Amino acid sequence: MKALTLPMILKTLEKIYTPPRTFLDWETPLDLLVATILSAQCTDVRVNIVTKTLFARCRTAEDYVKISREELETIIHSCGTYHAKAKYLQTMCQMLLDHHDGKVPDTMEDLVTLPGVGRKTASIILWAVFGKNEGLAVDTHVIRLAQRLGLTRHKDPKKIELDLTRGLPREQWGKVTTLLISHGRAVCTAHNRKCEECVFQNECPSSSARHLPDLAKVRSRESR
Repeated sequence: MKALTLPMILKTLEKIYTPPRTFLDWETPLDLLVATILSAQCTDVRVNIVTKTLFARCRTAEDYVKISREELETIIHSCGTYHAKAKYLQTMCQMLLDHHDGKVPDTMEDLVTLPGVGRKTASIILWAVFGKNEGLAVDTHVIRLAQRLGLTRHKDPKKIELDLTRGLPREQWGKVTTLLISHGRAVCTAHNRKCEECVFQNECPSSSARHLPDLAKVRSRESR
């Protein structure tokens, strides 16, 4: 049986899903940068609820610097790890003012120097805001599906990113994350996955419809 490849998977998923470039609500580049930082260990749904209040209060980098830490923490409290996230946001915005005229930079090199910003966050910003494919955002959905579909044997996000981008045209990198997330939410869920409804059930090396083990769980056990 022919092994699944990422180009094959993307071609199929594009016929099923039409996701936005990001599931986070935003109007300005700073909005999305803030929302992405808040989304660490938090759902997009929760972040989008919180940012309705936050974005009404803070529109510019200067606003985030001037707001009291206590008020900022109160607003973002339900996103979790709010002490650290509030500190990241204010320090990050001060750096934007000091080094980038208060604007969000448009390179991977500059973005990852900001507090709370790693490759995943930077990749989301670069693709969603600037249309640049400089990386591939690897979140928990992407990790799970990449493992289950046999696209990687790794657990480390950086190594998974390399596996996914290898052989995939750069211009396709940006759409990988939201397409895999869409399938991960609808069918290839973390628990009680719906393999019998999956378009890949006959090729997937983790298909429960063919009584195969969940490779994501296998990788998880290997890391213990």
